[in-house]
Amino acid sequence: MSYPVKHAISLIIVLSLLWLGLSGHYDALLLSLGFVSVLLIVAITLRMDAIDREIYPVHVPAKLLRFWLFLGVEVIKSNIDVLKRIFTPGKSISPQFFELPIKLKSNLSRVIYANAITLTPGTVSVKVDTKKESIMIHSLSIESAKDLCSGRMASAVPENEELYPGDKEISR
Repeated sequence: MSYPVKHAISLIIVLSLLWLGLSGHYDALLLSLGFVSVLLIVAITLRMDAIDREIYPVHVPAKLLRFWLFLGVEVIKSNIDVLKRIFTPGKSISPQFFELPIKLKSNLSRVIYANAITLTPGTVSVKVDTKKESIMIHSLSIESAKDLCSGRMASAVPENEELYPGDKEISR
């Protein structure tokens, strides 16, 4: 299947799901009008050739799904940990700053990693240092700092030239 066909199909699916999720209307007239508007947008987009592989890669959602699932689980686990620390007197906090080395090569992967750290409650990425190849992190507890140092989250971040075709590797 050629790229324009894959692109059109994926764009129809994404826009249809977005329209359904945002509108919340499921009667026949509105569904048909929504579908016609989606088809019109896809036709205009393909005619303009406004979106290419780098801006809207068809293959990214499948590879990122696993990371999003991992991140969702981590956010839930971190929320529970922070709530336990708030409501349990014995669970103390030990706020700290530490530097975490980055082994990821592409800029986009590094940004995704830093944002994933910030999204999980109890940790915040303060600074990404490209010279030292590290991230300065503030952590609420020693346990969350140890978990980040284990490299579990870094290994979950997808890094692949095929996944991010427009991203250049950092020169070392």
